Amino acid sequence: MDTADQRKGEYPPTRDTENPLLGKFDKPLPCFGCGIGWFSLLLGFVCPLMWYYATILYFGNYYHKDPRERAGLAASAIAALLFTIAAVITVAVIFL
Repeated sequence: MDTADQRKGEYPPTRDTENPLLGKFDKPLPCFGCGIGWFSLLLGFVCPLMWYYATILYFGNYYHKDPRERAGLAASAIAALLFTIAAVITVAVIFL
């Protein structure tokens, strides 16, 4: 499959003429390429409010814009749930 364009160093376009959705997610994710969800998960260990922000995005169906965000947003929602449970148990032990 050696065409004249490839010999010149030019690459064929990434979009497929038969399936236009193939090139839809070619651009990198925001937040240094790891997506908002995973970035919020990592930053949440410093500031747990980021987990709640990602949870709001998750339940607001933000991942419909880019399905690659779903896993990170779900992980942040789970982290927010675990943090809330731990905080409630800690407050219950201290004050009760």
